Amino acid sequence: MAEPRSDATVDAAAPAGTITAVERAADVLLQLAASSEADLGVTEIASALSLPKAAVHRILASLRSRDLVVLDEQTRRYALGPAAVRLGVVSLERIDIRRTARPLLKELSERTGETATLSVLHGTDSRMYVEQVTPDREVMMTVSLAVPYPLHAGASSRALLAFLPEERRGAYLSSGPLRAVTGATLVDPDELRTDLAAIHDQGWAHSRGERLDGAASVASPVLGHDGLPLAVVSVCGPAERFESEVDACREVLLEVTRRLSHAAGWTG
Repeated sequence: MAEPRSDATVDAAAPAGTITAVERAADVLLQLAASSEADLGVTEIASALSLPKAAVHRILASLRSRDLVVLDEQTRRYALGPAAVRLGVVSLERIDIRRTARPLLKELSERTGETATLSVLHGTDSRMYVEQVTPDREVMMTVSLAVPYPLHAGASSRALLAFLPEERRGAYLSSGPLRAVTGATLVDPDELRTDLAAIHDQGWAHSRGERLDGAASVASPVLGHDGLPLAVVSVCGPAERFESEVDACREVLLEVTRRLSHAAGWTG
């Protein structure tokens, strides 16, 4: 274990222009947030951060005075306080997934040579495209923005449906006969349940001609801090060309959706 650092105001290891005391307070908060335990003792925090226990005591006292941590008087263990929770909630509420996704959609399209899209839920039974970036090539896919599509037709729809809470997913599948958008649309509820379970396990969905004849796509959800889908990203193209690219496109797609999910607070 590293030697505990002194409680000096200036830390030679700290980046220029930063304040060590603030960095250490942030480290304590992040340690409490990252722990699998609901609360931590001073010794545990000090050991994890290689700080003197006296310094951790002072940091916790300051954080406690601002309700950023709370102390259980019986166990003498600390947990995140209501002010820390408020900061997290406000941060999540202010995430603009479309703005955050735009540069990554551009990267995804450039790396795959295909169209990258972003979809969000629309009401209780559909989703819609809200952003797309197209490649610089003559033959490509484009999508219609702000048009509702059913949650069972196409890779983007099924990637969203697979990650919705079980009750909501079940309500959709049992809401009545599902409409076939094309001849390839999966509409049998039992077959869909099996398919959605596989999508949830692997983290992505693939389709060919389910929403649009001659088109193919692979899609993966963007998850929020609670593990529920905030949006879904897809890569799509003409089916004949895309099918030979699907494995490579999927790997890049999963990298991008992981990055977006982490930006949105997902820690999985």
